[in-house]
Amino acid sequence: MKVLQISTVCGSGSVGRITVDIYHTLKSCGDEGLIAYGRRQAPEGVEAFRFGSDLDMGFHVLSTFFRGEHGFASTGQTRKFIEKIREWDPDVIHLHNIHGFILQVEELFSYLKQAGKPVVWTLHDCWPYTGHCAFYDYTGCDQWKTGCKHCREYRKTYPYALFCNHTEQNYVRKKAAFTGVKNLTIVTPSQWLKGQVEQSFLKDYPVVVIPNGIDQSVFHPKDGTALRQKLGLEGKYVILGVANVWERRKGLPAFLKLAEKLPASMQIILIGLSKKQLKNLPSNVMGLERTESAQELADYYSMADVFVNATLEDNFPTTNLEALSCGTPVITYETGGSPESLDEKCGRVVPKGDEAALEHAIREEAACPGTTEDCLQRAAYYKKQDRFMDYVKLYHRLTGQGE
Repeated sequence: MKVLQISTVCGSGSVGRITVDIYHTLKSCGDEGLIAYGRRQAPEGVEAFRFGSDLDMGFHVLSTFFRGEHGFASTGQTRKFIEKIREWDPDVIHLHNIHGFILQVEELFSYLKQAGKPVVWTLHDCWPYTGHCAFYDYTGCDQWKTGCKHCREYRKTYPYALFCNHTEQNYVRKKAAFTGVKNLTIVTPSQWLKGQVEQSFLKDYPVVVIPNGIDQSVFHPKDGTALRQKLGLEGKYVILGVANVWERRKGLPAFLKLAEKLPASMQIILIGLSKKQLKNLPSNVMGLERTESAQELADYYSMADVFVNATLEDNFPTTNLEALSCGTPVITYETGGSPESLDEKCGRVVPKGDEAALEHAIREEAACPGTTEDCLQRAAYYKKQDRFMDYVKLYHRLTGQGE
């Protein structure tokens, strides 16, 4: 069986790492895999190719900024890519993120409808069924249910459009392109996103939930004594936050307010801050820039007493799973699918945006902490070998090979 995965990136970021993990799981079963990606570089040991160029991506960015037509540029690049798909002739085509200034989605889906091959589409965000936004939970918008008319967020949210508001037209074009594909199965990492999809124009497709998996050979409990000593945190209760980009929707203001209220015996550490943000941190918040080192992240998760996810907009954050796999309890807002990775023994869930409840939960956790054993027991379900094998079983079922 030959499976082609199509993704914005390969090996970089959470989606890129998931793509590579699925590839390796597929290969371990004796099947063939190929990853087609749009930007950055692929890691060694992976059969992959990049379609398009930085120049073409730049034109797509300009088209988005000035015309508001994200996903509808790169026509020539997409047609060349489709010829490569025909040459490789996969048995299954697996889509991940196809936004990101890389593809003309109408061209791609026209080919998928004509080819008639089984298609798996993992939704890592909400962009496929909205007229613009990748997420809308933060703003409380539900126009995606009826047509994305009169969008007020097109200048404020990714993919940013500076001048033309084509949100309603984009919704109509995406609905026409993305519906009507035979043998397409949607995968969501969370029950929350599954419920959203079932209210969208994609509702007629079967939806399967496959949670993200974690490499527990990397993310596992470590002795944090040396790191505590290095940072001067002996005797401190360490509260950790991690994000690729720290912004309001990821909860940065909540952490800054917590820093004003929590006692000196508690230390907040934030990983993923920009240089500018690091300069403006209050003295009682320790910050680090983003790291691509999973080993370094595992060291910090293991050293922390609690991981706090104050996200206001999310699907199924892998940071929760990484913390649990390192034996660290999690406190999260009730946002999207974030609470789904927890149970009452390894974490606490508080109402979204309730900063007083978040502070109270941290104090409660410090007084009555969850155990490493409870966290690891919960994390065991998210072992990447098991969860990504679910994709291989799905491929086999769709191609009539059983599971």
